[in-house]
Amino acid sequence: MSTKRNKPTEGHQARKRFGQNFLHDPHVIDNIVSSIAPQADDRMVEIGPGLGALTGQILNNTNQLQVIELDRDLIPRLMAKFGGSGKLTIHQADALTFDYTQLLSDDSEQLRIVGNLPYNISTPLIFKLLEHEQCIQDMHFMLQKEVVDRLSASVGDKAYGRLGIMVQYYCQVEALFIVGPGAFNPPPKVDSAIVRLSPHKKKPFTTTNPKLMGKIVTSAFTMRRKTIRNGLKNIATIEQMEAAGIDPGQRPETIPMEHWVAITNLVDSQL
Repeated sequence: MSTKRNKPTEGHQARKRFGQNFLHDPHVIDNIVSSIAPQADDRMVEIGPGLGALTGQILNNTNQLQVIELDRDLIPRLMAKFGGSGKLTIHQADALTFDYTQLLSDDSEQLRIVGNLPYNISTPLIFKLLEHEQCIQDMHFMLQKEVVDRLSASVGDKAYGRLGIMVQYYCQVEALFIVGPGAFNPPPKVDSAIVRLSPHKKKPFTTTNPKLMGKIVTSAFTMRRKTIRNGLKNIATIEQMEAAGIDPGQRPETIPMEHWVAITNLVDSQL
C-alpha cells in the first residue's frame, strides 16, 4: 500500500500470487481510517499492510500496531518507513495460519483488526478470525464488493446465503462504502467495498452446535433453487423442519436466522 499517487508502488512489483493490489488514493485512505476511528489505547492489528497506505495513518492515532505481512520483501520497506515510531511490530506470517491470541496480554483485551484483504483468502480468513470472536472488538476489511453484498444480505435478498447467515450469526455486519478500481495499483477488475464486522456482545439467537449449523446451511444452499425439503432431506425430517417453524416447501433464501438456529438445535438434540 502507498499514499503516493506519482509512485504508487514505490518500486515494488505487485505479486499476483499474493493477491496484491496496493491502495493509493488519499481520499479513500482517509475515509477508511475515519471509519475505523483508531484510539490511542486500541490494540490494532493490520493484515496485509503492503506498502503502508493505512499503516501510517493508523500509527498517527494509536500507541501500538501489530501488522501481519506474508511478503518478506515488503518488511524492510515497512521498517524503514515506520520502524522509528517505536509503535510498530511486524509479524512475517500467513494470516490464515497466524495465532491471533498471541497478540493479547490478558483476557480482558480485545483486538481491532483491519486489512485490505486479497480476494482469494477473504472468506476463509473471516471464518478463522470468528473462531476468536470473544477477543475481537471489530474488524474493518476491504473486500470484493460482491463478497460484502453477500456478507450483509438480508433474508429474501438475491445475495442471501451461507456466508451472510454464518457471519451474521457471530457479527453485526455493516457495508460502509464502495471503492472503485482506480484507488489501487494495479487496479482490480471489480469494485471493492469496506465492511465493518462487530462480534455480538450477546447473540440474538444461540445454537448449541455452530458446526452443525454450518453443515445444515451449506446443504440447503447447495440446492438453493429447490425447496428446503430437498436441501435437508439427508439431515432433517419434515417433522423437525415444521417444529422449527420452517415450511418444508420454502426455499432457503426465505428462511431467517432464528429458524436456521432452531432447526440446528432440534437436530442436535436428537442426534
